[in-house]
Amino acid sequence: MLKSRGSGNRNDGQIVSESSSVWTPVRPKGMVPIPSGSFVLGQTDYDFTKTNDAPVKTVTVSGFFMDDTEITNSEYKYFVNYVKDSIARTALADKAESLGFDPLNQNPGGDDGIGAYAYISGSEDGEGTPYDEYMRQVNTGRDGQNPINDRRLNKKIPLEWDKYKYPDIDYAEAMEGLYYPPEERMNGQRTIDTRKLNYSYVTVDQDAAIKRKGTFRVDFRKEFNLNIYPDTTVWVRDFNYSYNDPMHQDYFWHKAYADYPVVGINWNQATAFCDFRTRYHNDALARKSKKGKAVKVISYRLPTEIEWEYAAKGGLENAPYPWGGPYLTDDRGCYLANFKPKRGDYLEINDGKKTGYMYTAPIKTFRPNGYGLYDMAGNVAEWTSSPYNRSTYTMSSSLNPSISGVEKKKSVRGGSWKDVGYLLMISSRDWEHKDSARSFVGFRTVQSYPEGSKVNYRRTK
Repeated sequence: MLKSRGSGNRNDGQIVSESSSVWTPVRPKGMVPIPSGSFVLGQTDYDFTKTNDAPVKTVTVSGFFMDDTEITNSEYKYFVNYVKDSIARTALADKAESLGFDPLNQNPGGDDGIGAYAYISGSEDGEGTPYDEYMRQVNTGRDGQNPINDRRLNKKIPLEWDKYKYPDIDYAEAMEGLYYPPEERMNGQRTIDTRKLNYSYVTVDQDAAIKRKGTFRVDFRKEFNLNIYPDTTVWVRDFNYSYNDPMHQDYFWHKAYADYPVVGINWNQATAFCDFRTRYHNDALARKSKKGKAVKVISYRLPTEIEWEYAAKGGLENAPYPWGGPYLTDDRGCYLANFKPKRGDYLEINDGKKTGYMYTAPIKTFRPNGYGLYDMAGNVAEWTSSPYNRSTYTMSSSLNPSISGVEKKKSVRGGSWKDVGYLLMISSRDWEHKDSARSFVGFRTVQSYPEGSKVNYRRTK
């Protein structure tokens, strides 16, 4: 509605801005705010490798929210379970449609069998609308089928996973297709076929849009469909002649590792998780708000390499490590991160009594930096959104530095449990191929917020 200056809601023909004070950023759970600021980017301490791929440069970075820990196994399972739920409901809806259940005429939930899981209209009550009928006619003439663009899955009806409680034989047939076939089962165990846990989403090809490589919007549309289940074999594949089979068998799914950082995730999967987290948050807000009143969140994403380095410093200047430095232990001789302290020694032995961690450690085991971020050094290295290039720091702008591109190498920062102390230094740069999953690489997400937003910053001693 147009507003007029000094006239309340009366329209007197004058246009005024809607006050932005009605919206303030809400700190997402598990995230901490990183204030905007300038800092000295690059290698300010010893360059033991003599690569000099991080020359010193002063840059300015906008503020953002950042996960205070790496994404854990339990958090990533939200993603896996969401996809598992979606493919089950899609299989049931497709089966119901093949049996003649019409989403335009069916009463949602009015059938005790598979009909209750049929597609429903995108309308608020799930019933068919004139728009649905119009889209049916348009698409029928186009491809001979009857897809309804605005239809959706009926998520109000709970799924039944107990095979002995399936409501009818059609339901059983649709659900059985989600599991490994009998000839592929181990010891007769009926488990979900993880090869079918695929997530689809669409983004804009910004590079193509900037370069005007296209005329229509569809020319800049990038559609992804990828498997999102972690590669649990990384524990065996990454280390030849090491007995890591227990980690391969238990690390992702066992409850004992719920608060450990997820690994075996490649860059594409980490990016898909960001899209899921945005969609999941927006869906929750839409359910809680009044019709048409939901305000979408700013998208979650991976941090740029420069944002990661800025956040890792925790507000300290010329600090080689997130806790300052120059040592890897505190004044009591206790190690400050999870890493490989000595040749052949992967345990951080503290005061002769408490043993360290051979592999990853639970989140928040070690102290946070000044911004309240845990494990910005050690535990697992972390994916960033930035492509890796040795000349990145030289080529990038001094204002919110970022390098775009489609390089297969992506920057990985922070060092990990299997790395020596040098790779824990804030300015140490590393990379992995974007389609590679590792037992020592995880990720955390960020969310931007507008400059000048009212955000409470807290510094940790």
